[in-house]
Amino acid sequence: MLSSQSYVNISFFQPASFLMIGIPGLEAIHGWISIPFSCMYTVALTGNCLILLAVRRTPSLHQPMYYFLSMLALTDVGLTLSTMPTTLAVLWFDHRLIAFNACLVQMFFLHSFSVVESSVLLAMSFDRFVAISNPLRYAAVLTNNVVIRIGLAVVAHATLSLFPLPFLLKRLNFCPNKILLSHSFCFHPDIMRRACADITINICYGLFVVVSTGGIDSLLIILSYTLILCTVLGLASPRERIRALNTCVSHILAVFVFFIPGITMSMIHRFGRHLPHIVHALVAYVYLMVPPVLNPIIYSVKSKPIREAMLRVLRGKGQG
Repeated sequence: MLSSQSYVNISFFQPASFLMIGIPGLEAIHGWISIPFSCMYTVALTGNCLILLAVRRTPSLHQPMYYFLSMLALTDVGLTLSTMPTTLAVLWFDHRLIAFNACLVQMFFLHSFSVVESSVLLAMSFDRFVAISNPLRYAAVLTNNVVIRIGLAVVAHATLSLFPLPFLLKRLNFCPNKILLSHSFCFHPDIMRRACADITINICYGLFVVVSTGGIDSLLIILSYTLILCTVLGLASPRERIRALNTCVSHILAVFVFFIPGITMSMIHRFGRHLPHIVHALVAYVYLMVPPVLNPIIYSVKSKPIREAMLRVLRGKGQG
């Protein structure tokens, strides 16, 4: 007769691996779909690496605004590399298996980079607020040490917020017949719904992370731009108002590009379970792939110093 301990060990199940999917219903043309995906990954990595090199090699860009832009670019590189290996493996080679622990590691980095990006966008809004509301003290307020501390705080915040997630998932008992994920990468809501156990703690903690990171960040960004707008409206010259607002356009577009797909995906995962699987997949790809692709384009088009510095990098020239 089995002991109670043996029974517990037998009844507790964690899959050795999960099975990922690409775009549901379009498996027959994954090879063709991989072409735009590969192009987007290439643009994202190339564009963001160009920004990093441009800021590093151009002394005139060694300012807080461009340091924060470098943080955004580095985060986008990390976010791209978090999903690229498994997504291209599924689309190119139909390699769909991912080990359980590897899945948790990917999930941690994927969500961590998302939280970091949200916080960096908040830091950039603070940078714009200081630059517009108190330009004479801008350099004194946002010193290099302050920028470094903000960067370290952003990374620490993301790490501490997401660190419990893998352990909350490892304690769950999973269903042997529910190992098929909804994406070509590991996403926390997707993994926890494969469990045959009470996931209330996971749902509550996941909601806490969303509210305490993206939720608070988005509210503080709105507050920053409300204060910026009040400051701009107080300027006497219409030309000064337009010039001040023009310095914010790139950041506002980056905020929209990141938060609109993010909010849409969160709502779909919580309230849109009845929607076709292809909708879930496409929204997730937009959220994870579009911001890293568009951010370098936005800043290269709207910011002349960045555009010129990137062109110098491409020509193999530095700034004298």
